[in-house]
Amino acid sequence: MNKSLTRSIGFWLLLILSLAATAVGGWLISGQLGTMTTTLTDGTATGVEVYVGQSLVVVGAAVLGAGIIGILITVALTAVQALIPTQAPVVVEPIDWAAENDAPQADADAGIVETVTTPSADAAATDVERIDDEDQNGSSGSTATATKINVK
Repeated sequence: MNKSLTRSIGFWLLLILSLAATAVGGWLISGQLGTMTTTLTDGTATGVEVYVGQSLVVVGAAVLGAGIIGILITVALTAVQALIPTQAPVVVEPIDWAAENDAPQADADAGIVETVTTPSADAAATDVERIDDEDQNGSSGSTATATKINVK
C-alpha cells in the first residue's frame, strides 16, 4: 500500500465514529438500566419507565454493538497494515548543481551528429530527366515513391 493508514481519512472517521457509537450506546444502556433499577426497587416504577426503558436499552445495545464492531474493524485494519511488507525507501543521491552547470553544452550534444548532403546540380538534373522519362508506377502520386528515388 502506498498510503499510510494513519493518513487515511476513512480510517480516522471509522475510529472516531466507532468510539462515539460505543460511548453513546453505553450511556443509553447505563442510564436506562440505572433508572429502571432504582424505580423498580423503590416501587415507584411506572409503565413508561419500565417498558420504554426496555426499548431504549435494546437501542443502546445495538448502538454499542455497532461501535464495538467498528473498533474491532479498526484494530483488524491496523493489524493487516502491520503485516503487509512495506517497500524499502529508494535512496536518491543529492543533485550536484555545480557539476551540471560546469559541463559545456557541446559535450551534451556530442552524440548527435547531423550531416546534410546536397546533391550536385548534375545529379539533380539526371534525376529530373529520369522521372520525366519513366511512367509513374505507384498509385500515391509521389514521383519519388514511384521511381524509387532516395530523397534527402
